[in-house]
Amino acid sequence: MPERIGRYEVVRELGRGATSIVYLARDPQAVDESRRQVALKLMRLGGENAALSRRLLKLFQTEGSIARRLDHLHITRVFDAVMEEVNGEQRTYMVMEYVNGTPLDQFCAIDRLLPMHRVVGIIFKCCLALDYAFRQGVVHRDIKPANILIDADDNPKITDFGLALNLQKDVGKDSTFVMGVGSPAYMSPEQVKGYPLNHKTDLYSLGVVLFQLLTGRTPFRAPTSAALMYKIVNMDTPSVCALNPAIPEAMDGIIRRALEKDLYSRYRNGADFAKDLSTVRYQILDEDDTARDMVRFDRLRQLPFFASFEDVELWEVLRISIWREIAPKVELMREGDEDRRFGIIVSGYAEVSRDGRAICRLGAGEVLGEMAYLHPESPERSASVVTLEPTVFLEVSGPALELASEELIERMRRALMARVVERLREADKILARFGDKAVEGGGARSGGVDYAELDCDLELLPPIE
Repeated sequence: MPERIGRYEVVRELGRGATSIVYLARDPQAVDESRRQVALKLMRLGGENAALSRRLLKLFQTEGSIARRLDHLHITRVFDAVMEEVNGEQRTYMVMEYVNGTPLDQFCAIDRLLPMHRVVGIIFKCCLALDYAFRQGVVHRDIKPANILIDADDNPKITDFGLALNLQKDVGKDSTFVMGVGSPAYMSPEQVKGYPLNHKTDLYSLGVVLFQLLTGRTPFRAPTSAALMYKIVNMDTPSVCALNPAIPEAMDGIIRRALEKDLYSRYRNGADFAKDLSTVRYQILDEDDTARDMVRFDRLRQLPFFASFEDVELWEVLRISIWREIAPKVELMREGDEDRRFGIIVSGYAEVSRDGRAICRLGAGEVLGEMAYLHPESPERSASVVTLEPTVFLEVSGPALELASEELIERMRRALMARVVERLREADKILARFGDKAVEGGGARSGGVDYAELDCDLELLPPIE
């Protein structure tokens, strides 16, 4: 690590990527104390790929020229951009405001999501920052969680304007536009298609970030970039409320508008986006649900049904489900209804019946309604379920589960199928008690019996009175 870069004293390395290293540095000439600590981004140019080096240099020059004119509370300020020759080699670096914060991508995993009211507040401020940048004639083009830092007070700072489009200069010739810039999962449909961009591409990308911070996943996922881009251009946005039932319904409309494929139907500017977020903000309690969710997570972890689930899968179950506390003698499911919801009893007891006759009573850890969910064609209920005492029930929506990760879908199906097989085995034992004495087989196995000569049909014998 160098001791100095230009006039700046290097303190320590903050991070590095394929094309740059970022250091924490001191500016001994800074008059303002707030500018004494800076983040210094040293670009790594040269090497075997000269074309890439030229592109990086161009982006560096863009970031320096555009970002230096942006002065907003929620945009990282750029103080200096230097290109100099040192020992016969070109060195380029950028000096930026040092933000003692955490990238938002640290809070995108399903088991690390921020409380909903904090998410809305952060995105609200980002909307205002992008609105300001647009009014200065600047489009970011690479909005994603990694490019948004948040401090201890949830104040975001949008960073990395290296791919920025200068609307005042580049519209028409689009001199800074390079095909493929941006991160595929956050690209707008027009960016995927390579169409001319305006500020609405940033609003789309911010909508994707909002979706991910609320659900732990991006709206569109695919195994390849080509398949992902096809979905971005052609597929409808999934319901955010289906993936997290705790989200107010109004949020669905906000995200769908932010992710509109039609530019005319998308938000006109960041201010309109922020305005709609403010209306939903008042429907969300200002409380941190982390402690409550940890208690619920621990309760689920103790249930045998979830023994094989990874922690991240169990967190995902908790996010897509509804935690219901139900009084005694409440009907949970009704025979004959078509409904693909199922669930797990966390505590309490419920009675399963058919045609007015009790079949069994189930307690903590048992599954209810799995037959209707697993049937490939008919979601019809084959039995009714009524609670016998105060019961905590984790209700899972079939459509919501289908939007979950492939790993969770597979794990849940295997767990449900295992439980169905266990119950069939138990049913066989019970039915065997009421059956006649079985026919004893001879020495030959299946290969030694001519089943065509057996004149009988398989049927369940009635119980012996």
